[in-house]
Amino acid sequence: MPVLWRGARGILSANASTGAVLQAGTDGIMSLRTAKLLHDSNNWGTRKLLTLKQAAEFVWPRWDVTRPTLSGDRNVELVISAAAVLALGVWMSAGAQDPLEAERDAATRAQEMAARAAPPTKEMMVAFYGGAPYTYPSRVTLKKDGVHDFTVDGVEWRGEPFNDPIYYGVRVVNWFEGGRTAAMLDFTHSKTIGELDKEVNFNGLLNGEPAPAKAKLGEVFRRLEASHGHNMLTLNGLLRLVDLHPRLSLYGGLGAGVNLPHSEIQLMKGGGRTYEYLYTGPAGQFVIGLEFRIPRMSYFLEYKFTFAQYDVPLSELDGTKIGLFADLYRQALRWWSGEPPPGGILSKNLVSHQAIGGIGVRFGAKPANALGN
Repeated sequence: MPVLWRGARGILSANASTGAVLQAGTDGIMSLRTAKLLHDSNNWGTRKLLTLKQAAEFVWPRWDVTRPTLSGDRNVELVISAAAVLALGVWMSAGAQDPLEAERDAATRAQEMAARAAPPTKEMMVAFYGGAPYTYPSRVTLKKDGVHDFTVDGVEWRGEPFNDPIYYGVRVVNWFEGGRTAAMLDFTHSKTIGELDKEVNFNGLLNGEPAPAKAKLGEVFRRLEASHGHNMLTLNGLLRLVDLHPRLSLYGGLGAGVNLPHSEIQLMKGGGRTYEYLYTGPAGQFVIGLEFRIPRMSYFLEYKFTFAQYDVPLSELDGTKIGLFADLYRQALRWWSGEPPPGGILSKNLVSHQAIGGIGVRFGAKPANALGN
């Protein structure tokens, strides 16, 4: 900047001729250019100065000192030239960057990139997933006073995860400070459809008479399924077990909740159809998976082991048009009144392996090294 002021002072000298003043201003720019080149010959500002020289010569070329000028014109030219020199000097000074400052900026950017790649400490994620289940064969019992009291062994179930309605799930995850523990609300829509064409073993009373020792499931049940959802809603605790890479983590968790299946059950003889959403008992799950993080999003692969206890009150009613919440409200009213289910109680335990993959959107993340700030 001292060079800049010398250039400006030379321009504003009252005793100099117009040509001499403008020549001094130009010399000031040339001196500034020389100082700039000596300061940092590799700086991009050097290229800017070369361009500025051409621009300066275009704005005000070297003046012919022999050219006559009017006094008023001379004053205007002095002011314009001084302003131009000052503006160009400020621009060049702003464009110059100290090499130490540039090095600090590069280090700061590197730290920011490392922070973004590090496991987050506190964040939320909303995720959707699909998958496929395998449900073990199980025992089914049906009890209704004076009418039914029988057991069916070895009932097989199919999941049909890719047929409408498909297997899907949605979850909300909240990772706490430290980035190692989280709470997760998880909803899973699976299906369990009884294999009606398979032969199974019966034992007990069916319609007041001894049940057949062996028969196809479809000879006794018209429908035995939850094809609009073997639905489980669970609250889970998650733990990041190990970071395999700054963006790849292994996690596990446990959870418990409720079953809210759309029960579809009807016998071949006697009784009506139960076709509605019902609360049927508790559910639990164990999960372990891999999460791969990119900015603002996560991909995950996961194994789920689930257990669901079913005690289905056979209402022999079709569900409401409103759906889940209206059906559950109606079930609560029946329970409160003490009214026994007209079709009895059907019980079963469902144990499943489930493989899922999904994508999540993260927000509110804080890098690991931001905790101390």
